Amino acid sequence: MATVFKRGGPKAKGPYHVQWYDHTGKRRSKSTRTTDKAVAERIARKLEAEVALRREGVVDSALDEISQQASRSIKAHLEDYENKLRAANRTDKHIESTLKFILWIAEFAGFEVASDITADGVNRYAAHLRDKSRSARTIGAHLNAITAFTKWLASHHKLPRDPLLSVKKPNPKGDRRTERRMLLPEEWGWLETATAAGPERYGMRAKERLVLYRTAIQTGLRSNELRSLTRGNLFLDLEQPYVTCVAGSTKNRKNARQYIQSELAAELKDLIATKTLKAPVFSFPHETYLARMLREDLVAARKQWIKAVSKDPNERLKREQSDFLAAENSDGQTFDFHCLRHTCGAWLAMQGVHIKTVQTVMRHSTITLTMDTYGHLFPGQEAEAVSRLGEIFNPVSPTQLQATGTDDLRVGDEEEAQHMAQQLGRVSVRSSAKRCDENDQKIASESSHKPSHSATLRDDMREDASTDTSSGGGTRTPDTRIMIPLL
Repeated sequence: MATVFKRGGPKAKGPYHVQWYDHTGKRRSKSTRTTDKAVAERIARKLEAEVALRREGVVDSALDEISQQASRSIKAHLEDYENKLRAANRTDKHIESTLKFILWIAEFAGFEVASDITADGVNRYAAHLRDKSRSARTIGAHLNAITAFTKWLASHHKLPRDPLLSVKKPNPKGDRRTERRMLLPEEWGWLETATAAGPERYGMRAKERLVLYRTAIQTGLRSNELRSLTRGNLFLDLEQPYVTCVAGSTKNRKNARQYIQSELAAELKDLIATKTLKAPVFSFPHETYLARMLREDLVAARKQWIKAVSKDPNERLKREQSDFLAAENSDGQTFDFHCLRHTCGAWLAMQGVHIKTVQTVMRHSTITLTMDTYGHLFPGQEAEAVSRLGEIFNPVSPTQLQATGTDDLRVGDEEEAQHMAQQLGRVSVRSSAKRCDENDQKIASESSHKPSHSATLRDDMREDASTDTSSGGGTRTPDTRIMIPLL
C-alpha cells in the first residue's frame, strides 16, 4: 500500500511525497510535485498499479528500465560516461575532447534525452562540418566520440539499440590535410651538425636538443611520451640499454620498453648526471613551440647545406630549388616533431627489418597499420616475387639442357621448383601424368606385386638386390633425373 505524506508534517509547506514498494520488494520514495493531496493519491495508485503489472509479468521490467534510462537527459548520461572513460584510464585530454564533441553534436541536432539521438541528426552535423571545410580526420574524431557514446548506451541497456550503427565516418586518407614526411638519412647529417652548433632555442641548449632528436628517432616515442621520461625511466648501464614509458604516459596505455644504442646511452648518461631520480630527462618547451624549435634547426641545416656550394652558382641554384631539408616540400608534406617518430619506422623499413619487428618497435595495434604506413619502403620485393614466378612459367626443357651440356644441373632446378611449389601450396604435376581414374584401374588390375627388374644403380650393388620386391605396384621410372634424387 502506497503512503502519501508531507515532509515535516501535514501542515508543512511543499509538495506531497509518496512511498511504496516496487516489484522487487525494494522501498522507494519520490516527490509528487503537487500540493493537492487528491492528485498525490492518484499518483500513488498509479505507481501501485505499475508495480502489480510488473510483478505479474504483464510489463517487462527490463524493457521498462531501458525506457526510463532512454528518457534521461544526455548530460546526465555523460556523467556516467565520463566515469567509464576515467576507469578505462583515458587521458584527461581525451576525456575532455570526447565530452565536448558529444555536447556540440547534441546542441546542433537538438538532442535533449538519449532517445532523441538519431543517425540523421548526426549526419547533418557531419555535413555541417564539411561545409565549414573541416578535414575528414576532424569530422571522424567528432563522429567517433558520439558513436562510441551510443554504443556504450546500448551495451549498458540505456537504449534498446544503437541508433548510430548506420553512420559512416569519412576516409581520412582521401582528404588528409597534413602529410608528414620522414627525415632522409642524408638530411640527418646536416641537421645533426647544425643543431650541435646552434644557439639555445626555447629554453633548450643545443646539446640537449641533439640528444632529444636522436632519442626520438631511435625509440620512436611520441613527444608526450618523451616529455614524461624521468631519470628513473633510463636503464643505461646494461649491455643493451633501454628506456621505459609507463602505461599512463603512452598512447595505447601499455608499458613500453624501447632499446637504444650504446652511443646514445652515453650521451643520455652525461645529460642526466646532475639530475634527481624523478627529474625530467629533457627540459621541453611548451608544446606549441616544439615543432617550431625543430623547424628552426632544420632551416639552419638547409642554410649550411646551400652555403657549402656558394662558389658554384649552378649547384647553388639546384640546391635552392630542391626539397632537401625543407620544412615543407613541393608535395605539401610538412616536417614537425612527430616526423622523427615516422623517421624511426621508415629507417627500420629501409634497412630491411622484418615488418613484424617494425610493428613491435612502433607499437602499432595491427600489422595493417604498419604496412599501410611503411609497406612502400620495402623496395623491389614485388618485382623479385614476380620474377621468381618466371621460373615456373618458363622451365628449361630437357632438350635445351642437353644442347647446352647442363643436363646434370636439372636435378637442382627440379628440387628448387618443387620447393617453390610447396611454398606456394600447389602440387607440381608432370605433363606425362595420367588421370586418377586410369591409375586406379591399373592398380586394381594387378593382383600382386611384381619383382623389380635388375638395374645397375651402383658398382657395389648387391647381386640379390634384383629379387627384392618393389612398392607402389612395381613401378620404375627410366628418367635418371628422378632416380638420382632418390640416392
